[in-house]
Amino acid sequence: MAHNIKTKAMKKNSILVLVALLIGSVVSAQEISKNAIGVRLGDSDGFGVEANYQRAIGSNNNRLEFGLGIRDNDNYEAFKLVGLYEWVWNIDGGFNWYAGPGAGVGQVNGKDGIFENDRFEDEDETFAFVAGVAGIEYNFDFPLLLSLDVRPEFGFGDYRDDLDLDIAISARYQF
Repeated sequence: MAHNIKTKAMKKNSILVLVALLIGSVVSAQEISKNAIGVRLGDSDGFGVEANYQRAIGSNNNRLEFGLGIRDNDNYEAFKLVGLYEWVWNIDGGFNWYAGPGAGVGQVNGKDGIFENDRFEDEDETFAFVAGVAGIEYNFDFPLLLSLDVRPEFGFGDYRDDLDLDIAISARYQF
């Protein structure tokens, strides 16, 4: 009888240890990196490459994302700054999905009347926008994060008074 009680106690302890290890591994798999820096490659609104930084905040997988897109060619010069707040949810292992709201500002300088009806010829135009983001990412075992996302942007101003769907892939170094 004493042997039976010891066996039951050992089984309970073994189960508790196993559950604790499983919970620990699930929590570990869901954690996002404190910092990530890299590039976001998209081109639906003419801003092609965006330098990008992500910063984890709090302890529940939320983060801030900041981006700077710059374009200078024969037709126009432009820049765009964006800030986003993102919630991140684990799908499985290194796969996460994320979504959140954001906003930004930008400036465009048209050259030689390239824009429709010459309305931006040699003019500086400032614009603002509200944005959202939704995407999927993969966290490798080494410090690389790859993602694919869509960022709808609702623009306000003469240059951007419309909706742009910015679809992009990103590569970031995590630290």
